[in-house]
Amino acid sequence: MPKKAASPYRVAVVQHPPVALNRPKTLARGVELLEEAAAGGAKLVSFPETWVPGYPEWVWRLRPGEDYGLSGDIHKRLLENSVDLKAGQLKPIQAAARRLKLTVSIGIHERDGEFSRGTLYNSVVLVGPDGEILNRHRKLMPTNPERMVWGAGDATGLRVSDTPSGRVGSLICWENYMPLARFAIFAQGCEIYIAPTWDEGGAWLSTMRHIALEGRCWVLGNGSSMRGKDMPADFPDRKQAFPDLEAWFNPGDSVIVDPSGTVVAGPLHEKHGIIYADCDPASAAAAKRTLDVAGHYGRPDIFHLEVNRGVRAPVDFATKS
Repeated sequence: MPKKAASPYRVAVVQHPPVALNRPKTLARGVELLEEAAAGGAKLVSFPETWVPGYPEWVWRLRPGEDYGLSGDIHKRLLENSVDLKAGQLKPIQAAARRLKLTVSIGIHERDGEFSRGTLYNSVVLVGPDGEILNRHRKLMPTNPERMVWGAGDATGLRVSDTPSGRVGSLICWENYMPLARFAIFAQGCEIYIAPTWDEGGAWLSTMRHIALEGRCWVLGNGSSMRGKDMPADFPDRKQAFPDLEAWFNPGDSVIVDPSGTVVAGPLHEKHGIIYADCDPASAAAAKRTLDVAGHYGRPDIFHLEVNRGVRAPVDFATKS
């Protein structure tokens, strides 16, 4: 039996800082923000890239050789406060989603709970209004110095999920500059495209509008606004990494774009807050009448994309009889 089409509803994009390097406090803040978004009428809520427990801005500031000791201290705390999904460490957000009947997209530092336990991934997790995890996507390729923090993801979570808010897909930050990754999302009938990011500014906003036009979908560009003073006082050697506590080292620039490429909310610049928009998923399908890049505008006789969703385990344990 076909699924019932999603009705028009409100979306919310959260642009508030986490409590950096502190998973419990960040999750508690996340629950409060979900309550605020729900009170504002939202049914789908998005959080920034690696919001739990905070994007590793320090890798763009510290020198790998000279600041090796400080980088190690920070990374140790990051590991301790990352999220092991198998251990249920996202449960506060899942419980709030269930209580408030929200669909929630949230960026995390994911610690692999199955192999090694020493590698982190930049992941975005989609939680349904029943509190269950619908999808987990690991960033395919960390950008530049991010490779000192995260491993490379795979295509297991390169999926679009059915939710009461429509068909939701997501790519993280500069994955949105990967044409084949975008096409994989478009081909699955994405209606709501979520792009959590650390990027900002005019070029990024143009990218969000381009993706909305290209995919004929709603785009939630979820930025991350932070100043030096948004880093907790107990952050290791905060003065060295963030000498100007009043300066915005990321202005945020969260935005919501409709399938015609029109900005309907934001950009929220150098502010903490939540932006909202009324969203009709059905308008995404209707907009494809003139351009459907994975449908009538595609040429599978000329172009063909193959996505490998297989997962390679680093070790197999065999028991001899």
